[in-house]
Amino acid sequence: MVVDDSAVVRGLETRILDGDPQITVVASVGNGQLAVQALDRHDIEVVVLDIEMPVLDGLSALPKLLERDPTVKIIMASTLTLRNAEISLQALEAGAADYVPKPTASREISGEGDFKRDLLAKVKVLGQARRRELRQRGGAPAPSTAPSAAPSAAPSAATGRRTRPGPAERPAPAARPPVPVTLRPAPAVQEGVDVIAIGSSTGGPQALFTVLGGLKAAGGVRQPILITQHMPATFTTILAGHLTRAAGLEAREAVDGEVIQEGRVYVAPGDYHMIVESRGAQRVLRLTKDPPENYCRPAVDPLFRSVARVYGRRALAVVLTGMGSDGAKGGAVIVAAGGTVIAQDEATSVVWGMPGATAQAGLCTAVLPIGDIGPYISRLASKR
Repeated sequence: MVVDDSAVVRGLETRILDGDPQITVVASVGNGQLAVQALDRHDIEVVVLDIEMPVLDGLSALPKLLERDPTVKIIMASTLTLRNAEISLQALEAGAADYVPKPTASREISGEGDFKRDLLAKVKVLGQARRRELRQRGGAPAPSTAPSAAPSAAPSAATGRRTRPGPAERPAPAARPPVPVTLRPAPAVQEGVDVIAIGSSTGGPQALFTVLGGLKAAGGVRQPILITQHMPATFTTILAGHLTRAAGLEAREAVDGEVIQEGRVYVAPGDYHMIVESRGAQRVLRLTKDPPENYCRPAVDPLFRSVARVYGRRALAVVLTGMGSDGAKGGAVIVAAGGTVIAQDEATSVVWGMPGATAQAGLCTAVLPIGDIGPYISRLASKR
């Protein structure tokens, strides 16, 4: 379902999504109230939800949509302003699965470029995540407290689009056998670690809040924490502020050339790779405009490679939820240098792409539920 008060944006997103044979847009509406009503009429896996709308805005509609179907995956769509970035982060904390910046350049408004690629990729991977969650729940979403209309193949009066059979009418997707993961011994456990490098993407902000909150509850760490989260500029500025509250440590966007300090959290700014270099006895952060890796800038692999060069066996890398495989190649470099790599498990990942690629490559000493990662890091860090 596409939800936006602009008919132009609704039309653009609908054309992009309906143009892919794996996606069907079953509803396209102009405000949050209509979206809530449409969720009662349609079996919807993913919602692309605007922030600023009349009648009921996106942040207000979000809990109502999740109340009706806790398994529905919601992508917040917003323009790149500080205010909308703040609202998008609030939405992610409140249960939204991801976000997508609205197109601005004429090429993207015409349906080409990064916006099209990102929107299609996120809708597909979150649709898969929703189906996986339905399997775990037994084939159907949790019952809604709101009355549900009978399924129908007739066109919707509100959208003119055809509904699809509800989940109760379809057999649950066949369960996929788990992929075996071979764990490595933990070489850094005896010596401890000097730096904690974290990479994340889709679902990453929520995972980061949980990990850093777990570290705070365990007494915190003195080691610097370096974070690459796939996000555009503006969003990373707001993310750092939210992480400060979650971690109880000073979190901020990295500045080119600054000396890394203990007990601080550094976030790679949007559109810059963040790497570490040695300057005599000091370790400094560098920001580069090197080409994107894994279609991303910032990317996790450059950070991990640089951490391996500078910290060697005293580096700890953490790969959290996200699409693709960013972090796996860099994780291999850390392991080759004698460092330690851990990853989030599939059950608690919004998308088990990045952590799955890392775990299945045999690089991890542990693959853990998100709630266990903070305490695990704390135990390693305390052995410094």
